[in-house]
Amino acid sequence: MSGREGGKKKPLKAPKKQQAEMDDDDVAFKQKQKEEQKAMKEAAAKAAGKGPMGGGGIKKSGKK
Repeated sequence: MSGREGGKKKPLKAPKKQQAEMDDDDVAFKQKQKEEQKAMKEAAAKAAGKGPMGGGGIKKSGKK
């Protein structure tokens, strides 16, 4: 019995993926995504500073 045979074997390393060539459409799409994500972060930060929205919930009618 050798010590290395039992147990889980390590998977083989996958070959590195080559960098795909990006054309103008891909570059524009990535830039648009970055801008949208930045706008979402800014909106979330702005909304976090305020209190609860609307103050809704269950309203009582006042009848007894």
